[in-house]
Amino acid sequence: MFGYIWQYVYTSFLRYWLKWLIRQATGKCELQRICSGYKPGATRTRKAEYSLQASKNKVLRRALETNKDNLEQCVDQIMKEKNIKSQKDPLFKGSLHTCLLQITGYNTLYVSVEDLRKEVFSSENPEHEAMLLKLWDLLMPAVKLESRITKQWGDIGFQGDDPKTDFRGMGLLGLINLVFFSENYTAEARQVLSHANHPKLGYSYAIVGINLTEMAYSLLKSGALKPHFYNTVQGAPELRHFHQLYCYLAYEFDKFWMAEEPESIMQFNQYREKFHDIVKSHLTDSGVSLTLTVGTN
Repeated sequence: MFGYIWQYVYTSFLRYWLKWLIRQATGKCELQRICSGYKPGATRTRKAEYSLQASKNKVLRRALETNKDNLEQCVDQIMKEKNIKSQKDPLFKGSLHTCLLQITGYNTLYVSVEDLRKEVFSSENPEHEAMLLKLWDLLMPAVKLESRITKQWGDIGFQGDDPKTDFRGMGLLGLINLVFFSENYTAEARQVLSHANHPKLGYSYAIVGINLTEMAYSLLKSGALKPHFYNTVQGAPELRHFHQLYCYLAYEFDKFWMAEEPESIMQFNQYREKFHDIVKSHLTDSGVSLTLTVGTN
């Protein structure tokens, strides 16, 4: 209760006067101090984001909702509102622009990911079907698929004879992630598949992959991935950056699973949550970068 009261008093009264006093002493507003006091990355961008969110100035708060095309105009408006002169602080405009590009880009990325998640896999869509068959060819190049509906799909970890039923939870997003990993990290994807087919430690490759897509999606939705993207993308994060994050999760989960040596696949949820907690712990580090570091193919 005391913490809540203190937070209210600080945000409503003390923060304003503290900012005012520091500006009188330094000649710089809070955003200037953030942009000049921190190197590019998560710490700087998150502090700028909080500063804009907590501001009583509508122009500053609206900056968080602007789009990529209006960013430069938005930065100019902020500089005008805060009476910041480029001659006195020549690096500020570029630094704030980068911060806003990352902040608004994250929001746009979530919308794009959500759209793919909502798109239902359709057997009537030739592009969807081609993507599914491409997944098979990438993972099983030496084995011909006997027919579109076949028990062979179980060899790459689908539950039934027709994989379309397994995409219901994550929609097209689940398939795109599986294909992206297999296409961009082919050797690693085949290695993970071989582990998934281990006689004792095996798991359903495709089903687990879709489950990890859900993990990536939930981390994105909650905002937990902001430090990762703010550190690794010096601009607006795009879909390919989200797919790269999935590749990290797929590869690292396999390493985790094989190291843990679960007694049964029935313990999947338990180990999945343990892995999830490890990832969330990494994301509390301001310098986090969840990047798959293996040789390219």
